[in-house]
Amino acid sequence: MLKNREFEIIDFIKNTGECSSKEVFDGISSLVSYATLKRILTKLISENYIETKGKGKGTKYRISSIYELIQPIDIHRYYEKEIDEREIKERFNFQVITEVLNNHSVFTKNELIKLMELQKNYTTNVAQLSDNEYKKELERLAIDLSWKSSQIEGNTYSLLETERLLKEKETSSGKTKEEAIMLLNHKEALDFIIENPDYLYPLSVSKIEDIHSILIKELAVERNLRKRRVGISGTNYRPLDNEFQISEALRDTCELINKKECVFEKALLSLVLISYIQPFMDGNKRAARIVSNAILMHDNYCPISFRTVDSIDYKKAMLLFYEQNNISNFKEIFINQFEFAVNTYF
Repeated sequence: MLKNREFEIIDFIKNTGECSSKEVFDGISSLVSYATLKRILTKLISENYIETKGKGKGTKYRISSIYELIQPIDIHRYYEKEIDEREIKERFNFQVITEVLNNHSVFTKNELIKLMELQKNYTTNVAQLSDNEYKKELERLAIDLSWKSSQIEGNTYSLLETERLLKEKETSSGKTKEEAIMLLNHKEALDFIIENPDYLYPLSVSKIEDIHSILIKELAVERNLRKRRVGISGTNYRPLDNEFQISEALRDTCELINKKECVFEKALLSLVLISYIQPFMDGNKRAARIVSNAILMHDNYCPISFRTVDSIDYKKAMLLFYEQNNISNFKEIFINQFEFAVNTYF
């Protein structure tokens, strides 16, 4: 989390434009030494908040082109404003995919160190499990993910009811047939990627469509990329409504994810961008969560169940990306849920 003086330095550079470290030192009110300021500037560069131009004494500092995407935003304060009071990016932003994310990493060095340490723990833990023990843990995670992923979309099955449905095919009274089908489809999609770990590699539009087809089977949802406008409750953001642009955005996303080397970044970007594009009439976020886990599992990384994330917090973090193209809160959810998965299942 940024400290007050770090925010002050960032604000000064943002308002001033390209400036030297001496200009920053003279322009801020915080009582720090010049050596301390230089250390802070180095830290902000490593976290992608600012970048440099030139070398040596001619070095200038400026706000990073990815700053808007990763800057910390107080999500509670953000949503104190009602939907029509918020100043948002109403239209889909192709540049965030083709330019900003194409040229930058969304994770800081320290975030990646934490994630890799967790992954190392996962690898160590899994190595000590028998094949049968590993399958049991994976099954437990799959049930939790099917439940939470469906709950985020309004499904009213409890976790225990979901377990009974998926293990014993026993539906719960008072629930709709569609709720049971949603859960069963989710488990089927997970089973498919577990049995075919290489299927989504490399990622393509047609393969995302295949996953979506499993998720919406026997539900009143259109298959394939949508050809009509779709609205999103809780926001004035309007997704693309042209089928050719939808296809282009999804192709750009696949190309971006395939190009990235960091597995965590691939998984996070698939979660966020498939949801942002809204390529289908329904089932977009469910498809995104399956694809993200498929990417993790392809490289033997720990899958994520999202079991402890609050559904409203998940939606708010997602809407923040829709409205501001800011990934900070969703990235925090991703990191926390990866940590939970490593510590809970394996």
